[in-house]
Amino acid sequence: MNCKEAEKKIPPFLDDELDGRGLAEFVEHIENCPECMEELSIQFLVAEGLEQLEKGNNFNLQKALTWKLEDADDKIRVNRILRHILLVLEAAVVAAIIAALVIVSV
Repeated sequence: MNCKEAEKKIPPFLDDELDGRGLAEFVEHIENCPECMEELSIQFLVAEGLEQLEKGNNFNLQKALTWKLEDADDKIRVNRILRHILLVLEAAVVAAIIAALVIVSV
């Protein structure tokens, strides 16, 4: 993913609309690109910071953004685990079908 693509995905990320591979690619780029991380911080401040300030709440931008990125990492990890489980289940079904066909043909 390049910077232009990452910047386009910032609003969907902030709205929790990214998932799967798109979320993983976005987070990986953001974590390795200081310019895009800065842009994310700015947009996060505008989107979340102003709302919190209007409510009169104290707001720690860095901590809140870190939590959002950690939550994204958790979603990515769960998604990968579920994909692996699905592959194992698919392999088990194929093995069961093959075994049934062998038994029937004998």
